[in-house]
Amino acid sequence: MWNRLTKFSIYFLLCFIIASDTFAHGVTQQDQGFLAGASGIHLVPYLYLGAKHMVTGYDHLLYLAGVIFFLGRLKEVVLFVSLFAIGHSLTLLTGVLSGIHINPYLIDAIIGLSVCYKALENLGTIQLLNPKFMVFTFGLVHGFGLSSKLQDISISSDGLIANMLAFNLGVEVGQVIALTFLFWLFTWLRNQHHFVAIASTTNTLLFSAGLILFGFQSVGYFLQ
Repeated sequence: MWNRLTKFSIYFLLCFIIASDTFAHGVTQQDQGFLAGASGIHLVPYLYLGAKHMVTGYDHLLYLAGVIFFLGRLKEVVLFVSLFAIGHSLTLLTGVLSGIHINPYLIDAIIGLSVCYKALENLGTIQLLNPKFMVFTFGLVHGFGLSSKLQDISISSDGLIANMLAFNLGVEVGQVIALTFLFWLFTWLRNQHHFVAIASTTNTLLFSAGLILFGFQSVGYFLQ
C-alpha cells in the first residue's frame, strides 16, 4: 500500500510544483504592486506579507517539515527552528538592506538541495555535518532566497528598515503557525502502527520534491 501511495504522492508533488513553481520564495503580482508603490512605514501590511510568505512558501515548509519530523519534544523543535530563524533573518535583512543580490534561480536550486539533504539525513543515508549547524546554514540560504526576490521589486528606501523588520517578524509568526500544525501532525503519526513505513515514505517524498525543485530552478538558471 505504501509503495502505491508513494508513487501517487510523487506524481501529485510533481504536478503541484510545476503549477506553483513561480511562487517558491515568490511574491504575487498584487503584493508586488503594493511593495513597489508603498512609501514610508507600513508595519501591519509588511507583517501580514511576511506571515503570508511563510505559510504559502512550500519550499520553506518542505524543509522545516524535514527538520522537525523526528523531533518528539517541543524543546528540540524550538532549538532547531530558532537556529533556522536566526540564519534566515540574518540574510533576509542583510541582503535587502545592503543590496547583496544572488541569482534567484541559483539560490532556489540550492534550497531544493537543502530539502533533499534533510530528507536523506532523516532516512539515515547521509550526515555530513552536525544537524544543528546544517539547519543554521540552510537558514542562511533560505533568507537569501527571499531577499533576492524582494530586491527584484523596486521597494522604496523610505521606511525600509522598519518595514523589513516588520516583514521578518511576520515571517516568524507565519513559521510558528505552520509548525504548530506540522508538529501536531507528526506527533499523531508517531503513534500509528506503521510509522516506520510512513516515515520512509514521507522522507522519500521530501527528497523527490527537493529534487524536482532543484531541477526546475537549475533549468531556469541556464535558460535565463
